[in-house]
Amino acid sequence: MTRPRPDETVVGALQPKLDQNIMLFVRLLRRIGLPVGPASMVDAVEAVTVIGVASKSLFYHALAGCLIKRPEDQALFGQAFHLFWQNPKFMERVRDLLLPQIKVPGVDTDAPEDMLRRLSDALADPPPTNQGDDTTIEIDASATASDRAVSQTKDFAMMSGDEMTAALSVIKNLAPYLPQRKSRRWRQQKTGGQLAIRAALRAASRQSGLVLPKFQSHQTKTRPLVILCDVSGSMEHYSRVMLHFIHGLTQHQPAVHSFLFGMNLTNITRLMRYRDVDEAVLAVSNQVDDWSGGTLIGSNLQRFNREWSRRVMAEGASVIIITDGLDRAPDEDKSALQTLDFEMERLHKSAYSLIWLNPLLRFDGFVPKSQSIRTMLPHVDHFLPMHSLQSIHDLAGKLQVIGKRRSRELVTWQKLARDAAKMAVRHSVYAQMKAAPIPADKINKGQKNGVVT
Repeated sequence: MTRPRPDETVVGALQPKLDQNIMLFVRLLRRIGLPVGPASMVDAVEAVTVIGVASKSLFYHALAGCLIKRPEDQALFGQAFHLFWQNPKFMERVRDLLLPQIKVPGVDTDAPEDMLRRLSDALADPPPTNQGDDTTIEIDASATASDRAVSQTKDFAMMSGDEMTAALSVIKNLAPYLPQRKSRRWRQQKTGGQLAIRAALRAASRQSGLVLPKFQSHQTKTRPLVILCDVSGSMEHYSRVMLHFIHGLTQHQPAVHSFLFGMNLTNITRLMRYRDVDEAVLAVSNQVDDWSGGTLIGSNLQRFNREWSRRVMAEGASVIIITDGLDRAPDEDKSALQTLDFEMERLHKSAYSLIWLNPLLRFDGFVPKSQSIRTMLPHVDHFLPMHSLQSIHDLAGKLQVIGKRRSRELVTWQKLARDAAKMAVRHSVYAQMKAAPIPADKINKGQKNGVVT
């Protein structure tokens, strides 16, 4: 990969809208498969603001330091940088020269065609229209891409750029129905339901005193939905997907309240009401300052219960908490575990139904060994996976029928948690016995018998 020379400068026409161009460049990186989150985009804008655009080399390394997360993405980032941050007049010519001849020395790529396909698909222009010229040159860069359907069971963290884009479009079109509840208001109906005496008497005054039976039933109203999503480092591959899912829910259902938590709790309900999902995600990234950091589940639930529970938990709201359950507080911190247990119990009592979505359930041999997971499990009604399109479809299908009754699968998970707790106690007792000093009388007795203990 050829790095830019220090004497090269960035095109000056990009400077007035530099932040918008960086946002478009980040979208390009996402389309070709680089795991770039909103926080990285904000960091890149701030880094370029500090460094400036006088030197293309410094500009390149500033973006690379903020947007490259894996060593294997350096080659793809370099090619995308050289194709994007250049004079737009030479875009087609340079693309024709570079795309068939990209070679990265020193990097073992098993499928270089896939890298070229991802980059060409992201940079592909729409077909040009004839404007009187007899000779036209059409570049069909997307012809090399295979029309594969996105696997429903593939992990979001393992998807390529094309697959992730297709998955997000599928999630955007989901329109799940939320659980319903009976309202205090009544509506008239022809048959069935409860006898409406007042309506029958009012109608009788207009029918010469003839009383005919009228019927009524309770109106139904959508239950509010509260979503608490973890945006810590361990949830980085899934938080962006869940933001799109939350945005789609908010667009179709007005009674959705969304919160993000890592080290702090942030209310993003109003931001999720933006029409454009990219604009909504960008606004969220500007407001949330603890992306890809640690997680304090207990303290964030405590703040939610004290400041937001009475505002958004009325009318029998259902709660969805999206986290892997790995708290930053160590397992030895008893006060943190007590806080987590108390706040989870309080949240469960306030909610009509508490649903926990955990991406760790993608592993077949998953066992709830962490104390924070074992502490949270007794206070949830449903424990479901969240790592693929199939899991999102299953959740969308279950939202309307989920009731107060706990799922049967939860009994198995709670039994596994109890077994893991017993095993942890045995290991702790054994470790204490090994660490305890040997009494002096046993040492002397062993030496007299010629045995060293």
